[in-house]
Amino acid sequence: MGNSEVVTVTDPHTCGMGVAVGVFEGKWKSFVMWALSERPRRFGETRRLVTGISEKVLTQQLRELQADGIVHREDYDEVPPRVEYSLTERGRHLYELLELLSAWGRDHLAARTGAVSDEGLGAPRQDFPVTGP
Repeated sequence: MGNSEVVTVTDPHTCGMGVAVGVFEGKWKSFVMWALSERPRRFGETRRLVTGISEKVLTQQLRELQADGIVHREDYDEVPPRVEYSLTERGRHLYELLELLSAWGRDHLAARTGAVSDEGLGAPRQDFPVTGP
């Protein structure tokens, strides 16, 4: 798209960028995805990893991510009941993009503060932050 082209977004629900951002927007979803990025986790373990999130909010975020096809919920027919959450293939792909966005943010912050980033633009890191803002 050239600089002279003007794009008007009339419906953010059909704009690719609006839809993509809508999936992970909010205070906690990216942190929940981080907690699930390595392996499936149970609810309590996920809550302990995402410091500061309430049980109610975590439940809501997991349901929204599940509805968007980002998180899979596996119910095991056991006593006591056991449920595990994991990223779907689509969720893993989105998480990889969020890692790139995180690397860009670190580079941008370093440029604004005058610090030098030794990772270079777009270099993914495995220590995506776990605590919410």
